[in-house]
Amino acid sequence: MTLYLVRHGETDWNIASKIQGQTDIALNEKGRRQAEEFAARIIQEHYQIEGIYTSFKQRALETSKIIGAALGIEPKVQPGLEEICLGKWEGHTWKQVKELFGEEYRIWHDNRRYEAPPEGESYQQLLDRLLPAMHEIAEKETGNVLIVTHSAVIMTLMSYIYDTPFEDMAKNYKTGNAGIVELNAELFKKRG
Repeated sequence: MTLYLVRHGETDWNIASKIQGQTDIALNEKGRRQAEEFAARIIQEHYQIEGIYTSFKQRALETSKIIGAALGIEPKVQPGLEEICLGKWEGHTWKQVKELFGEEYRIWHDNRRYEAPPEGESYQQLLDRLLPAMHEIAEKETGNVLIVTHSAVIMTLMSYIYDTPFEDMAKNYKTGNAGIVELNAELFKKRG
């Protein structure tokens, strides 16, 4: 059984390089087209998807519904798959964050796994809600599953699985809009 993690399609904030986090931004036209093209590709390449799970954020939910309509599968909202909360930094670009929140940014940047931005969550806190969600999906399903989620969710999970520095996640695991990452569900099944 394979879990395919899919990043949502493009939003206007992606184009503007604004930090979205938990801010609920909808897909733009290109994002909708990306979801349609993604659905066509997985049908053409015979991925044999049996279930779709999604974050409840508009951009992921809309992506999952477009894909689900093409596959004849109703997406299920799974709590824990939503993007990291970056608190007061949301709506800013990273350049603006460095200028406006210099010291807080430096502390976070040097230890982002355990440090949180103002009114946000750390990557460890993201993992603490994400891993149980992944376990639940892996235990419940028996066939290949699409999981429509967000960039930081995918990068955090990959950093955790491959035990690589969280500071290097964007360099190692950056996933474009409507990009896909393949994981074996056994990674998330409970042992014992």
